[in-house]
Amino acid sequence: MSHLSSQAETDMAVAWSARWQDFVALLKPRVMTLVVFTGLCGLLAAPGSIHPMIAFTAILCIAVGAGAAGALNMWYESDVDALMRRTAGRPIPAGRMNPDDAAAFAVTLAGGAVLIMGLAVNWLAAAVLLASILFYVVVYTMWLKRRTPQNIVIGGAAGAFPPVIGWVAVTGSIDPLAALMFAIIFLWTPPHFWSLSLYACSDYARAGIPMLPVVAGEQATRRQIWSYTLLMVAATLAPVALGELGVLYAATATVLGGVFIAGALKLRRTGQISDAKRLFAFSILYLFLLFAAIVADRLVLA
Repeated sequence: MSHLSSQAETDMAVAWSARWQDFVALLKPRVMTLVVFTGLCGLLAAPGSIHPMIAFTAILCIAVGAGAAGALNMWYESDVDALMRRTAGRPIPAGRMNPDDAAAFAVTLAGGAVLIMGLAVNWLAAAVLLASILFYVVVYTMWLKRRTPQNIVIGGAAGAFPPVIGWVAVTGSIDPLAALMFAIIFLWTPPHFWSLSLYACSDYARAGIPMLPVVAGEQATRRQIWSYTLLMVAATLAPVALGELGVLYAATATVLGGVFIAGALKLRRTGQISDAKRLFAFSILYLFLLFAAIVADRLVLA
């Protein structure tokens, strides 16, 4: 009896120790920033009009849904997070938050985001939002990440949904440019994340996660980064070839793609960790600028 009482007191202490900053941390705000931005770009690039309040609601739902997916990821991976220096300070492995509280918080946010998206915007946007959450949590986090070095390749689809959701919020349909934005992020994810994994390799090895550098080695990873970079840059030029975007975007995509290719080639040749860090940092800026160019080009064409 005393043991049960002690356990209950411990659980209550953990619950009360969670601060509002810990709940924010569960949402992975850095990742959410990119998700919200690409979702907003999809919304702004879409043809037609949308009421500002509905647009705000759509973006808010994308943000909350992404945060909920991140929180569920942290809940499920708290055991491996505790083994990695990069993630050991997160709320659950650090002991500041009860896992059950984190899971309940995440599920509530996910359900609310999908329901409000459906009621306030449209149900196709809600369905795509739900698909993105389930893909990240179930397909990537629970199924792929601990089983295959291709986790990032297949799981990259999870991060590619936001511009499609933004587009569908306006149009109620999935059109060619929305599909191309999805493809760009899908192909961007491997070189982006494998650059990170090159200098976080020891963390992944310690946690038993079969990231590509752990399983195939650094040289093979650098080759894959190079290959996917070429595919990604080709995909970024497809909207121009198909007449979806014009000169402004074409010039931006060409310059940014050239810089990305140069960085990937340098990393392939040198194998220096500093070059991996540099490519990872640039990949984030690259996606922001590329999607900003999509919106700017569409506004010019309009």
